[in-house]
Amino acid sequence: MSKLYQVALSFIPQIGNVLTKQLISYCGSAEQVFKTNRGKLLKIPNIGEKIASLIAEHQAEALKKAEAALKQAEKERAKILFYTDTDYPQRLRQFADSPALLYWQGNADLDAPVMVGIVGTRKATKYGKAVTEQIVAQLQALKATIISGLAYGIDILAHREALKNALPTIGVMGSSLDRIYPYEHAATARQIIANGGLLTEYTFGVSPAAPHFPNRNRIIAALSDAIIVVEAAAKGGALITAEYANQYNREVFAVPGNLGQTYSEGCNYLIQQHKAHIFTSVEAMAALMNWHKDAQQKVRKATCQLQQPTILNLPKEESEIYSLLKQHGEMHLDDLGWQSGLGVSQAAVALLSLEFQGLVKSLPGKKFALC
Repeated sequence: MSKLYQVALSFIPQIGNVLTKQLISYCGSAEQVFKTNRGKLLKIPNIGEKIASLIAEHQAEALKKAEAALKQAEKERAKILFYTDTDYPQRLRQFADSPALLYWQGNADLDAPVMVGIVGTRKATKYGKAVTEQIVAQLQALKATIISGLAYGIDILAHREALKNALPTIGVMGSSLDRIYPYEHAATARQIIANGGLLTEYTFGVSPAAPHFPNRNRIIAALSDAIIVVEAAAKGGALITAEYANQYNREVFAVPGNLGQTYSEGCNYLIQQHKAHIFTSVEAMAALMNWHKDAQQKVRKATCQLQQPTILNLPKEESEIYSLLKQHGEMHLDDLGWQSGLGVSQAAVALLSLEFQGLVKSLPGKKFALC
């Protein structure tokens, strides 16, 4: 029953991701949003007369649409994930603009240890194709999950190479699960479902549209520990993904290209503006990301104490971080900053101090755990 109301909320006009979360935080659940009287709704910040009226006016219609969506999901063997669900991707949950609702079809782990986004131009050159093939083949050693946008060019090649190398791959879509775009990639999409999955924030029956693709790109960026831009023109979707990745404090890598080549301009620009690391090899990227097992072991030996630590005398900020890690186990830096209320910068300082004291260990992909 709770899922019905969660989906129904997405069908109320003018209630986007941020307002949905605002309503849930004050009402306690999606069902309670519909059952809360108008007077109480009006006391919620940013919920004025118009939104309160829309909830009342569209309630019956929204519930009917939600019921149809749930039936369609069951038919398509798809899952609908609400942002409060335990199986909603952790990397995505921490951002205010993350989708309140996701439609998921597949078998991949949405919280896999190593998630790498590979994006680029739709008009890939022979060089770009060769580099993409090499990158994905090398990522096999890290058992990485490959994320891309199912588009022409670098995106679809990244997916196909992942399948070829027996790596799980996730296609993030700018349309609904039942409207594969481009249609020419439908056969590959079916393979992806069997060896990874398709993910979208759009309900069934939604066709691709221009505004959907930047929205899709933000999901690719947020889900990935690192984004690799293989080839990109001076403007385009790959650079939008890189921009989101920088906003979300994700690492961006750009493959350098020849001067004067159209599809090298975007990558060279990212490197020049210090918006991306220069990509030279998966090995170098793994070292920067702290993905090497031997590096992890050295960190653990150097920083972790065998005895159970005491936190009685820790400063407030460090105690807050320690308590979160004790409660949740392994957590991402951004998630720690958000849940502690300290922000990323202060959380990073507290974590560094805890590492020096041997209380916390760093893990690949900006994650941390107690020793």
